[in-house]
Amino acid sequence: MGKQKMDQAFETVLARGDKAFVPYIMAGDGGLDRLDEDLAFLEESGATVVELGIPFSDPVADGPTIQEAGLRALAEGVSLRSVLEKLKESSQTRTIPIVLMTYINPIYAFGVKEFAKACDEAGVDGLIIPDMPMEEEPIIANELTAFNIALIRLAALTSPKERLVEIAKRTEGFLYAVTVTGTTGARTSFKENLAGHLQDLKELASVPVLAGFGVSTAEHVEELTKSCDGVVVGSRIVDLLHKGEKDTLRELIQSAKLSEKASL
Repeated sequence: MGKQKMDQAFETVLARGDKAFVPYIMAGDGGLDRLDEDLAFLEESGATVVELGIPFSDPVADGPTIQEAGLRALAEGVSLRSVLEKLKESSQTRTIPIVLMTYINPIYAFGVKEFAKACDEAGVDGLIIPDMPMEEEPIIANELTAFNIALIRLAALTSPKERLVEIAKRTEGFLYAVTVTGTTGARTSFKENLAGHLQDLKELASVPVLAGFGVSTAEHVEELTKSCDGVVVGSRIVDLLHKGEKDTLRELIQSAKLSEKASL
């Protein structure tokens, strides 16, 4: 299924008047044995897609909360290979689309062709590689295309218009609109011109535009989704899951269900 499964998930959510909610979790935080349970909980709570982070020793895009989660997972012996093996076990029964977020070095160490094949066998639907610039995409893009796996591009606030046009044209699955400059992590507010930036990206992209980095409250979700198709929430989700605060986590995911609010 790959890209089609993710496309269908977004279409279903947006068609009923809701916004997409993509929670990020760190694979293996608390041990890989709980991964299936966490994915099932997120799906039951209303997640559209799950972004699954792979622990890495040099996570340049990650803020403190996600770095700490990665260190906990690494201490459990979790690796890219072990995560893919775990996902493969449930690939035939899992229904929620999975997007892997990993860095290029672990993919190189795995072997690009072998990695793409392992992603396919594990039922991975998309991939985010934050430290791979557009110019280096040919090293993996064709391999992912062969298995119908979406390569999701990130659009930075600092990118010039011409580059954003190209990124929006190339992205698959969704366009990941980075809402801040710097690393991930909860924040209290966003730049004043962010709404205009998100609206510009929606005009450029033929796939949903989701805002991420720094999104941590229901108010953020409400504010951002006025200008785009949904949100990606990472640090806040990781923190709530680590603390076992599942009711609060579920409420945050439910904040993207606008159709239910409209019917009240």
